[in-house]
Amino acid sequence: MEVALLQALISGLAVGSAYALVSLGFSVTFTTTKTLNFSHGEFVSAGAFIGMSVLLLAIGKPLTATSFGGVQPDVSIQLLALLAALGLMGLVGCLLYWLGVRPFARRPGMAWVMSTLGFGVILQSIGLAIWGPKPVVVPSPVGDDVIRILDVGVRPQELLMLAVSVLVMLVFDHVMRRTMVGKAMRAVAHNAQSASLMGIHVSRVMLGAFFISSALAGLSGFMLAPIAQASLFMGLAVGLKGFSAAMIGGLNNPRGCVIGGFILGVLESFVNLWSAQWREVAVFALVILVLAIKPNGLFGSKTVEKV
Repeated sequence: MEVALLQALISGLAVGSAYALVSLGFSVTFTTTKTLNFSHGEFVSAGAFIGMSVLLLAIGKPLTATSFGGVQPDVSIQLLALLAALGLMGLVGCLLYWLGVRPFARRPGMAWVMSTLGFGVILQSIGLAIWGPKPVVVPSPVGDDVIRILDVGVRPQELLMLAVSVLVMLVFDHVMRRTMVGKAMRAVAHNAQSASLMGIHVSRVMLGAFFISSALAGLSGFMLAPIAQASLFMGLAVGLKGFSAAMIGGLNNPRGCVIGGFILGVLESFVNLWSAQWREVAVFALVILVLAIKPNGLFGSKTVEKV
């Protein structure tokens, strides 16, 4: 029983790290622009397929291939694919900001909600036209041989995803709290008008927030692909769980969002031990319970608008 619990804990932390990255992306855009990217799940899928495409081209296979044929790309190629996924998804995030968010952000109503949803539909349709609907098994850069830790079988990709995610979150936390870029983002999040009067280029900060958020989604998709297979529909559940984690932790608290992601991943994994059919019920029951008790999330703070 102890082995099963430890197995569930490690798997839950690995999946939770993916949720935490997506949740952190939601927090970044919400705190700086007071908007959310409701196509975040499609960004996760796109990141997985961009990375996969670089790997396929590097080994001489077409983009429409559904298998790597047992070929293991070199680590250098894997790093190139990762950089491509981060960079291209960041640029797509900038495009979303300029076309789908910025024109509507300062207007009454919530037109940006529909524009971000529509952007996701367009992104998914383009992906289906290029790659098709079939999932693809992506090789892991660290192999697929199971590692035994205290009699618990762990896939190397799970450990890699957990380590990379934690590292990214620590670097992000340091940047936000110790650098001028982070201080500028926090100033815009606190009061965009006052930040502008202090000489901060608010539009650039908001653009950077969407770049970071989308790059985090791309990283999540790239790291998840060897575990869950690359699919244009894989991001829907990940995006929804990431948003749920942000609601649990508190959208305006990046650290809280990260904690919420790990809580959700571990809960999901433990409930799966008992009954997989109740996994989604437990996850969203927790979201409802937390919001009923603390509407701003466990670690979120109540925003006060002065008039």
